[in-house]
Amino acid sequence: MTTPPVDAHVRLDTHPTHPSAVTATLTGTQAHIPHVGLEAAGWHVAAENVLVLARIDHEEPYWAEQAARQLVADGVTVEITPQLREAINEEWTWANYPMHWCTRSEIREVSDQAQKIYDDIRHGRLLIHAHAQDAHTTVAVGTYLTGGKSVYLHGENHLRQIANIFDSPAKALTAFEEMHSDTMRPGPAPMTDTERDTAEARTSVGVPAATHERPIAGTDTVSANAVAHEALFTSFIENNNTWEKYRTWSDDASVANHETLTLRVQFDHEARGQDIAWTIASYESPVGERTWHATATASTPTNMIEILLNSLDTDTAWTERTSTPLAEGTRTTVTAPLTEFGWTQTINGYHINWPAPDGRTGLRLDVAAASTRAGRTGPAWTMWGGNTAEQPDWTLEFSPHTPAAVLQELTYKLAITHSARTTRQQKKPRQRHEALCAAAPAAPSPPAPGHPIRTR
Repeated sequence: MTTPPVDAHVRLDTHPTHPSAVTATLTGTQAHIPHVGLEAAGWHVAAENVLVLARIDHEEPYWAEQAARQLVADGVTVEITPQLREAINEEWTWANYPMHWCTRSEIREVSDQAQKIYDDIRHGRLLIHAHAQDAHTTVAVGTYLTGGKSVYLHGENHLRQIANIFDSPAKALTAFEEMHSDTMRPGPAPMTDTERDTAEARTSVGVPAATHERPIAGTDTVSANAVAHEALFTSFIENNNTWEKYRTWSDDASVANHETLTLRVQFDHEARGQDIAWTIASYESPVGERTWHATATASTPTNMIEILLNSLDTDTAWTERTSTPLAEGTRTTVTAPLTEFGWTQTINGYHINWPAPDGRTGLRLDVAAASTRAGRTGPAWTMWGGNTAEQPDWTLEFSPHTPAAVLQELTYKLAITHSARTTRQQKKPRQRHEALCAAAPAAPSPPAPGHPIRTR
C-alpha cells in the first residue's frame, strides 16, 4: 500500500554557526506532522517551524539522513542541501579513540549510548548525586527516576558510559565515595565545552558573521574581551574571601593580595590586545623574595586565566618551588596531558615546542631562560594561541620556578581543547570484538577531544 503524500516540505541544512549541527525548516499546511516526528527523534524547536539537531557526538549529519529517510517513507517531501549532503558523505573518525578496535559503525553505537545518557541527565530522567575527577576524565553516580536503577558513569561527552549498576542509591553512593572521596563533589559536573556548544546550537539559528577579521588592539572590536576580563577579576575577588582588592597609585590597575601576603595578582584595566593585563607573583614570605611569577596578555582566553587563578587556591601555588624546568620530572609533569593526547615535541634552537595538532596553540620551553647558568631573565614557559609561537594572538608566560602542578592544569585545558580531533581512518585489518564494543570498557583511556575535523 502506497503512503499518501503529506502537504509538508522539510529542508535540511547545516547549522550556520555551529559545526556538525543540522537545521530543519518546515513548510506546508501539514508541517505539524514532520514536526512531531522530528521532535520524537531528538530534534529541538529553535524557532517557529525551525528545528535543530545538535548532539555531543557530532554525528548529526548521519542521524539527519536517517530522519530524512523516515520522513520520505511517511510521505513527506525532504530536501537536503548540497552542503549537508557533503557532510553526510564525509568520512571521519575520532583521533586517539580509546576503543581503537571498534569499527566505524560500532563507534557510532557507543557514541549513541553516550548521547542517550546525556539526554537522560538533561531531561531529568537520570538524577546525578555526585561527581568526581578520575585522572583526566569525569566520573559520576546517579539514579534513574523511572525504575530506580543507580549507575556509576565514567567519561565525558561521546565517551560517557555506564560502568557499573547498583541496586540502590545508598549502595552506589557508598561505593563512589570509597573510590573518589578525595575529589568527590555533590551534584552534576560543570558542563563541558562540547555540552555548552551543543546547548547553544539547540536554541540558536543565527546567521554567521560576514567576516572574521582579527581584532586590533586598542579598537572597539576588543571591548567585549576587555569586559570579560574585567568581570573575571571582579568575580575572583567576590568569590574568594581570602583575597582583598587594593587600588594602586594609578586608577589603571588593581591589586589583589592573598591573606598570607605571599600571593599577589595585579590586573591592568586598560590593557588591550598584546598588552600585559595580568601579573601573578608568589613570594617566600610577606617580606621574602619572589619565587615565581606569570603574565597574561589582555587577549588571552578568560577560561585559561580562570584556571590559573583557581590554581592559586592550592598549597602548591606558594609552597612548591620547582628547581628547574629542565629536570625530567618537571617536564614530564607539565607536558603529561599533551603527551596523552598525542602532541609531538619538536626542538628549534633553544626552544622545545609542543604545538597543538590543530596548529592553533602550543607550549614552548625556552631552555636558555630556564637554565640558571644562562643569565637570561625571560620567561621559561610560554603558552600561546593564534598564528604561530612567533606571532601569537595571546600569550601566557611563566618564570622558571613556576610550580609544575600549576602549569599542568593549564596544559590539560590546552590538550582537551586543541588536540587533533579527527584523522582519516587508516585502512588496516579489522579486529572485530563486538562483545567488548557493545559492553564498552569501564575505564577507557583519556577521552578524545570534542569536535572532529572531517575529511573527504
